[in-house]
Amino acid sequence: MKLYKKVFVNLAKVLPDSIYLRMVFLSKLKRKLDLSNPRSYNEKLNWLKINDRKEHYQIMVDKYEAKKYVADKIGEQYVIPTYGVWDRFEDIDFSKLPSNFVLKTTHDSGGVVLINDKNNMDIDKTKNVLEKSLKNNYYYLCREWPYKNLKHRIIAEKMITNTVPNDYKFFMFNGKMDSVMVCTNRASGHPTFRFYDKGWNRLLYQKPELEPESNVERPENYEKMIRIAEQLSENLVHMRVDLYNIDGQIYFGELTFFDQGGFDTDITLETDLKWGELMDLDKIK
Repeated sequence: MKLYKKVFVNLAKVLPDSIYLRMVFLSKLKRKLDLSNPRSYNEKLNWLKINDRKEHYQIMVDKYEAKKYVADKIGEQYVIPTYGVWDRFEDIDFSKLPSNFVLKTTHDSGGVVLINDKNNMDIDKTKNVLEKSLKNNYYYLCREWPYKNLKHRIIAEKMITNTVPNDYKFFMFNGKMDSVMVCTNRASGHPTFRFYDKGWNRLLYQKPELEPESNVERPENYEKMIRIAEQLSENLVHMRVDLYNIDGQIYFGELTFFDQGGFDTDITLETDLKWGELMDLDKIK
């Protein structure tokens, strides 16, 4: 890392959240962040970072603890089985794991390694990815406070399919579905995203240059996915509920309070304002 970048990162860490968020918002969205009278979705997400800090939110974003939370809410059958949890990479006993599995860190986004065959896995590469992630405090990137004090751990979980599955991200407001974003081609490094409403009608929520021409098929048990998303987002002003659907078998992915960290530059301004109208901040207690 170049010296000036190190200096900026270290200085940024000591800035108050409100100042840091205003700086990043202006840099990414090219407009000022109004925390006094937030109107748009992105503005309100950043307002929530500062003003809605319930302790149990930390459990909901921890990739290990969230499994227990979700199992209690909707049933263990929707939770991907966990093989183990460790504080350090060196603590993992690979002899006790099946031939294929997924390794991921529990406190951030991106620390994921797919192990298709443990006998041919690149141990050094896997270790480097996970240890780098273990050192990272995800909070500082976008000031998503629930991540700040999470315990940094590694989990191994069942690989539910041999390919990277479609990801169904449900955008929930006050426990009701507005839309689902379907993420496809995730393994290619160039994923595509499409929004659909409750009736599986296409929604052009993204900037035109980002909208694929083709559509994807409505998944089996789609109505059940909606009900699950409603259960997991009840009594919350906003929540993004991520689910997988493998031949009709639904699995919980993760819960996200701040989509794109509160700096979503892919949606149109119209979408930003529409979602903002759906968020009633007066309900925050």
